Amino acid sequence: MIDHPFADRPGLAPADYLAGVGTVFARFDSRTQDSGNVSFGVEAGGRRWFVKSAGDPQDRSPFLSHAARVALLENAQALARSVRSPALPALAGTARSAWGPMLVYEWAAGELVHAPAERRDDPASAFRRFRSLPPAQATAAIDAILEAHVELCGAGWIAGDFYDGSILYDFEARRLHLIDLDSYHRGPTVNEMGRMFGSTRFMAPEEFERGAAIDERTTVFNLGRAMAEYLGDGGLERAGFRGADDQHAAMVRACAASPGERFATVAELARAWRGEAAAEP
Repeated sequence: MIDHPFADRPGLAPADYLAGVGTVFARFDSRTQDSGNVSFGVEAGGRRWFVKSAGDPQDRSPFLSHAARVALLENAQALARSVRSPALPALAGTARSAWGPMLVYEWAAGELVHAPAERRDDPASAFRRFRSLPPAQATAAIDAILEAHVELCGAGWIAGDFYDGSILYDFEARRLHLIDLDSYHRGPTVNEMGRMFGSTRFMAPEEFERGAAIDERTTVFNLGRAMAEYLGDGGLERAGFRGADDQHAAMVRACAASPGERFATVAELARAWRGEAAAEP
């Protein structure tokens, strides 16, 4: 763990406590997302931090209770402690507040790649700029996403609610981070919801089918859809992509509708993407 300047203050709401410890330079709440969480960018102790809370217990999210949001924070803490990857912001520790636990991460600079549908054609949006990265940068970004998931799946984590709102990209430093992986879960599970949480653009068929198995092949599909979303509009044909044919074949196989036709593991997908293994089933 990394030393951080935040202590337990169970009698204070996060905003009140954090303002007394440092400078709050950003707040992420219902104005920017609908999870019910409230998070802060805080400068304290000579460093920048991202502090995430479960939100006000009195505020009702349309999707999750406060207790459910606390449980997801505890899950995110377990994930961060079990996997180390350059693409995952480092968890410095936790602190208690009147709203429950606060997770304290090192600040990761960048812009969310996600854009609402009405902004996806805007050339100024992070979504469109990420889609237009030069081949070497785009390849490195996909590499980072895949390698992080090789580590995550190796530790037993299966993706949940992965979409471009999980991708933070620093266009100046050319560095990618994956954030908000709170809904990832340990080991295979069964779809008990029908239509699960997530963005339709990234979800596998089994994430819409009650009783279907959700396992590493589901994560393979999610990642294949990320490739298709950012490289599928002719991106792989741009000069400079290494082994574009192999990469296209890896992407297509990862996105197969039937789980049995996909790669069995993210590690296999990553090897095929790098041209180290055939992408044929």
